[in-house]
Amino acid sequence: MEEQQHVVFVTDTTRGYFWGFIGVAIFSLTLPFSHTAVKEFDPLFISIGRTVLAACVAAPILLLTRQAWPDWVDLKQLFFVILGVIFGFPILSTIAMKTAPASHGSVVLALLPLGTAFMSTIFAGERPSVAFWAWSVLGSAAVVLYALWDGGVALHGADSLLVLAVVAASMGYAAGGNLARRLGGWQVICWALVVALPFTLPMTIYFARDVTGAESLQGWSCFIYLALMSQLIGFFAWNKGLAQGGVARVGQVQLLQTFMTQFAAWGLMGETLTLRSIAFACVVATCVWFGRRTQIKKA
Repeated sequence: MEEQQHVVFVTDTTRGYFWGFIGVAIFSLTLPFSHTAVKEFDPLFISIGRTVLAACVAAPILLLTRQAWPDWVDLKQLFFVILGVIFGFPILSTIAMKTAPASHGSVVLALLPLGTAFMSTIFAGERPSVAFWAWSVLGSAAVVLYALWDGGVALHGADSLLVLAVVAASMGYAAGGNLARRLGGWQVICWALVVALPFTLPMTIYFARDVTGAESLQGWSCFIYLALMSQLIGFFAWNKGLAQGGVARVGQVQLLQTFMTQFAAWGLMGETLTLRSIAFACVVATCVWFGRRTQIKKA
């Protein structure tokens, strides 16, 4: 009998893009909800407290599924995940939302794909082609041009915090995506939250001293979303997508976050959505479209 051949219609790369899109869709509301929450809460309480609430959900999941404790090699890479997405990005981006509109922040954070691609060469051993870098740099240049046009000729204040948040998140994304190939996508973020808990819990208790209980339902709803969706569920899909489709390649999906956040800020908070914003977003999306066809090798 002739051996039957099965045609695979859905590749790992396609699955990676799918899960990456789900993750970005969840992340797209992070800045608008942070912008709303900081009107009633201390930014440090929001950024650290949300990781504690997420850890309270992550710990039972790890126990119920009987996950083995990460070995020493995994813990070392988990340290960079914690530094990037448990401390760095939440703190920096939340403080920035005190003074910057969410729509502007989303455009500056569109530099994340380029940063993630760079970090993938360090943490995931990926080697994007020259063509990939060309399209990534072109897309990022369009984002920077928009940010400078929208906020002035120099980066300062909130923009500086957002740029640092990009560096932190890029490192955490690349380390997490690579680690997810061994531990699993949801396991990585759950372990990161639990391992960081001895540090985040005391900090949260300290920063919670200004919480009066008179905060609005809207404020608490934003906080809960940031904890359970942005800090936990979103990473279930995001880490899985990076592991399946490649950190650098799937990382480019983050540029779609610009569209989603802009529309969210416009629809939920009444922020202005200009034709200039849409035009720049389309230019960046075009760069991603052509960049996805370029070659990325594994070292």
